Order: sequence, then structure tokens, then C-alpha cells
Amino acid sequence: MTDTAFLYPDSSLHRLWQELLAGAGIEVNGPQPWDMQLKAPGVPERILTGGSLGLGESYMDGAWDAQQPDELICRLLKAHLHRKVRPSRLLLHALKARLLNRQTSKRAWQVGEAHYDLGNDFYAAMLDSRLTYTCGYWQDATTLEQAQDAKLDLICRKLGLEPGMRVLDIGCGWGSFMGYAAEHYGVECVGVTISREQAQWARQRYPGLPLEFRLQDYRELNETFDRVVSVGMFEHVGHKNYRTYMEVVHRCLADGGLFLLHTIGKNERRLHTDPWIDKYIFPNGELPSIGQLGDAVDQLFVVEDLHNFGADYDKTLMAWHANFEQAWPRFREQLGERFYRMWRYYLLACAGAFRARDIQLWQWVLAKGGAEQGYRRVS
Repeated sequence: MTDTAFLYPDSSLHRLWQELLAGAGIEVNGPQPWDMQLKAPGVPERILTGGSLGLGESYMDGAWDAQQPDELICRLLKAHLHRKVRPSRLLLHALKARLLNRQTSKRAWQVGEAHYDLGNDFYAAMLDSRLTYTCGYWQDATTLEQAQDAKLDLICRKLGLEPGMRVLDIGCGWGSFMGYAAEHYGVECVGVTISREQAQWARQRYPGLPLEFRLQDYRELNETFDRVVSVGMFEHVGHKNYRTYMEVVHRCLADGGLFLLHTIGKNERRLHTDPWIDKYIFPNGELPSIGQLGDAVDQLFVVEDLHNFGADYDKTLMAWHANFEQAWPRFREQLGERFYRMWRYYLLACAGAFRARDIQLWQWVLAKGGAEQGYRRVS
């Protein structure tokens, strides 16, 4: 038996996989940096029966590789292979997402423990100096630090922040927005997070500023603020809670106040998230569609502005990946090879998805009662 025969024990499935990849401009064991290099038998079977879950898990296991996994994923998505490979075993995942509330108050803490509490040292090595774990704004930026500062300033200007305002940050992370807004615009902020590691780091990072960091679920909020912001948290809310979330913001926002929502979004109203991301990276996560967000804000807010700069997330993720690769020797012994391949796949696959424009990054500006004399776009 030849090496090739060992790798492809089921020739019919191998031929089918070759044909599907060829439609995306990808060759099995080909010479291009985005070509899939098979390292173990059974890869086509795992992907064709497991879809994106099989694709990601087989990469984690070292069963296949590519010089540029990000470009491979981009090409797969542009060719819509995810619509052509829909294994029946994933129907249960989609059914659970449709029927169950996977983001209840109790379950909301799971993603903090599984993802955000990996360790502040780990994230400090990958992110910018403020630990801003959301898309940067690269319009005039050439470095990650510049792009993140530009994004934070963009949010402040869109909200029209003025000294003395009281601002709520839902899902404040490591406090990058709150710290920037207090330092540069003279506001005071309250931030809520479900990550103990994030809250502890933020309190130490910004002593002396009028900032309060709380370990609290957003549903418990019931006080008034001049402005509300949420940057990269809405992806954890879930479609069954979108209306509740907007009602919380509405009751916490002063009349005439502005709310800026910064979130990743999807192009269609399918309800389930990617099963590999759900299992290994963001438990219980879900991306909203424009239609779902429109339903959630109906009769609560006036949509004053909608800004899509999803292509900038590709650059942000590639910058994070470069930092991760450079820092990895410090974490290799602690986290291990399988974590390395999982995290590398996460960063590069997401970069490929944004590059393919399969997912987007939106900033919504919503006004309670509408902005007086209208709202002028800030860029």
C-alpha cells in the first residue's frame, strides 16, 4: 500500500473532497500556501461527516496543515463550501440553538471562566497595551496600538462624550474604553463584566480614575446613565435575550442619550453559531443579524447610524496572531501543543472569515427618543 493510499482509504470520499476544494481554488497536497496538506488518514471523512467541527478538530490533531490557514478558510467560505457540507450530526446543535436559551444568567458566566480567564499575562502578550480585545480601526493606523486607540476615540466621538458625563460600559473587558474615555474626555464610567481576571486587572491598571468595575450580569442593571456603550459583548447575549438586553439599555439610558453597540454580525438570520467556535472558544456565543437587531430595538430606539468596518477585523486578528506566535515560547510548557494549534486556528480562521466578508463588524449608534436636530456621522 502506498503512502497516498494510506491517507485516503475511502477513495470516493477523497475524490468528493478534492472536487469541493478544487471549486474553492484549493488543491490537496498542492504547492500554494493555502493548499491543504494531509498528515494523517481520514481527514476527508472527518470533515465531510463533521463539517466545520471536523475541519477544526482535525487541524488541532495535526491531521492537516497549510502555510496560510487563514487564506484556506477565506477561500472555503467564498466558495460557500459550508453550505454544501451540512452533516446530519450537526442538526442537533442547530436545534438546541433554536429552542434553548443558552445564555441565561447562570450560563452567562461560563464564557468568562472558559475564555476570558485564561490569564492576563497570556492576553497581555497578544493584545495592545490596554488589552483591547475587539476590532481595531485601521483607517489611518499602521500599528495595532494605533488602530485600537483610533477605535476607542471613534467611539468617544460618536457618543459625543463631554466632561462630567456618566457612562455605562456593558461587557467592559479589561477596561480599555473606560480608561481611554476617562483620560481623554473627562467622563466617569461604570463597567460590568463576567470575568474575574478582567475586573482585577482593570482595577489595578486604572487607579485614581473615576471608574467602577463590577462583576455583574447585565440583566441586573437598573440605574441611569448619560451614555451607554457595549464593545464586543453582544456576541454572548443570544437571540432569545436580544430584546431583554435592549430593554435593559433603554431603562438605564437617560432620555435623549446615545447608545453605541459594537458587535460582530452575520449576513443571514440563521440561528446557530459555528460548532467549533462554540465548543472550543466561545461557549454559548451567537452572532446577530441586522434583522434580529432591528427587531430587538423596535419601539425602543432610533437607529441614528450603522457603520460596518468588518474588513478591519482581518488586520486586527492577523496582528494578534503575529503577537501570539512571537510570545508562544513563554506559554508552550503551560498550555501545550494542542492549545497552540487550537488558538492558532481560532485566530487565523476568524481572519479568513472576515476577509471573505462572511461575517461583519458593526457599530450601531442608537438614540433614546432620537437625537435632537439629527445625528451627524463621525469617521
